[in-house]
Amino acid sequence: MLNHFSKHPLWECHATLIRVAQGKEPADIVLRHATLVSVTTHELLEDADIAIAQGRIAYIGIEGHTAEHCIGEKTKVFDLAGTYVAPSFMDGHIHVESAMVGPAEYARAVVPHGTSAIMWDPHEAMNVAGMGALSALMEDAKRVPLKCYVTPGSCVPAVPGFEDTGATIDASDIHEAMKLDEVAGLGEMMNDPGVLSCAEGPLEEIEETLRAGKTVTGHYTMGDTDRGLEAYIASGVSCCHESVTREDALAKLRFGQYAQLREGSAWHNLEELAHAVTDRKIDTRFVNLVTDDTHPETLVSEGHLDRILRKAVSFGIDPITAIQMVTINVAQCFGLAGDLGSVTPGKCADIVVLDDLKDFHAHLVFIDGDLVAEDGRALFAPEPFAWPEEFLHTMHITDEISAETFRIPAVKKDGTAIADGAALVRVIASSAGSTLTKEEHLTVPVRDGALLADPAQDILKAFVFDRHHAGGRHACAFAKGFGIHGALAQTVAHDAHNLLVVGDSDKDMAIAARTLIASGGGEVAVQDGKILGKVALPLFGIMSTSPVEDVAHDVAGIERAWKKMGCTMPSPFMTMGLLSLACIPELRLTDRGLVDCCRYCFVPLLVEDEG
Repeated sequence: MLNHFSKHPLWECHATLIRVAQGKEPADIVLRHATLVSVTTHELLEDADIAIAQGRIAYIGIEGHTAEHCIGEKTKVFDLAGTYVAPSFMDGHIHVESAMVGPAEYARAVVPHGTSAIMWDPHEAMNVAGMGALSALMEDAKRVPLKCYVTPGSCVPAVPGFEDTGATIDASDIHEAMKLDEVAGLGEMMNDPGVLSCAEGPLEEIEETLRAGKTVTGHYTMGDTDRGLEAYIASGVSCCHESVTREDALAKLRFGQYAQLREGSAWHNLEELAHAVTDRKIDTRFVNLVTDDTHPETLVSEGHLDRILRKAVSFGIDPITAIQMVTINVAQCFGLAGDLGSVTPGKCADIVVLDDLKDFHAHLVFIDGDLVAEDGRALFAPEPFAWPEEFLHTMHITDEISAETFRIPAVKKDGTAIADGAALVRVIASSAGSTLTKEEHLTVPVRDGALLADPAQDILKAFVFDRHHAGGRHACAFAKGFGIHGALAQTVAHDAHNLLVVGDSDKDMAIAARTLIASGGGEVAVQDGKILGKVALPLFGIMSTSPVEDVAHDVAGIERAWKKMGCTMPSPFMTMGLLSLACIPELRLTDRGLVDCCRYCFVPLLVEDEG
């Protein structure tokens, strides 16, 4: 695959590299006296020199050999004694939109932490505005040194027929996308039931990707790690980030699929998944460390892949192996190892200089031989991007929303009213740090012909409104696990990103919904009629046009509001945003109704109405 992002394809500059390596021509840059983290041999090579020319590595001096012969009058020399030089980091699965900023601003946040490349699935924005969103996002990304490889959304909508989105992507769109150099593969194939049933849509998208010689990324959440998993892998899906147990990850590795161990802002899977590596002596070439979803406050306060490396080491993975998992393993997964992933001759000079292999603090970051960050500060500052106006106005709800909108009638499917007292309902149960939900059957109060929230049991009302089309089509359910009093609303509601409202007060829920409609999308917390926190996200209704530091400040504010309202889970709005994701077990709510995500069918709110 042509590395669109390199200064020069290797065939354009290899003659120069040959001359530099032999001392016949001076290097542009020489890094001296560092300890080189060799990801190709799992070694630490002390007192190493690295010569760089035309954005690529020309020569490495080790074991008594130096790069002094590569130094000329104009060569810039860095004395890096006491530091470690490693390939800069690559995130094998990421949704930039979860950081709530565009890719250029995202780059400003992550590059100073040692990241030089991401494999980005923009299906969040594509669910709102389709291929137009992809095109605009890629234009923004071109303005920064971060190598934003794209894996276009494969499941738009995530599960056809179960929700309303702002766009639809099919195999013809994927065919066109695969022609782009920036495209490294296909976005996560979440329609695993479709794959296993040989449905035409998902298989055609996989076929287009395989014909282009690119990587099909996965999202396998079914419990079957025997026939189901092997059939899914046999379809051509090369990697998957949805392991939640060590057994899940190990099964994928044994069947030749890259297991992408996830540690995001809300999904804390790495401590469990690390056991797949640490409990037995296995080859880790097929293991990546990925973030999946990281919100801006985490990026600003804790970092990006450097944060995951710290955790990986604390969970018993040795530092060199952990670095392999965010460098050469990722490059090999996506067919990019000819250019990226190692500090070896001919490769792009994408290099991070680390103070140590425990905290992974990035002292210097080079991308294509350019110094782009130093001691936590980006050395580039993109101007605000001119987003097309239609992408800043994506809230199309026209119905008037009031407290009465959030009344849930206590009526059976045959039209019979339920007497005051209690009713047995399905409840979506969420838990901290997990993408999974549980279906629970619990009783809620019935009063004056309506089903009520029950704060004493932590049972809240949940509503999802179609925001992509005129009107106000919506469905309702009950949810638990958040522990709040008041109302929360957000348009970051995977993957259709409709308007999601949760709460125990109909009045507060109405205020929250109207607030987001007026602001063009975002997140808001309301209690006793007062707005306690708000993040405005007018771009596609899921992203901000403000600097990442400002967005992080607003996100920290709404997290404080959640805590004030009674919630104790980390990054709760990310967990709440999955209430509507109908491709992960067990129970979810979309604008069309309650979805059983094990059987993939709609189910009634009242338990007695089933059958």
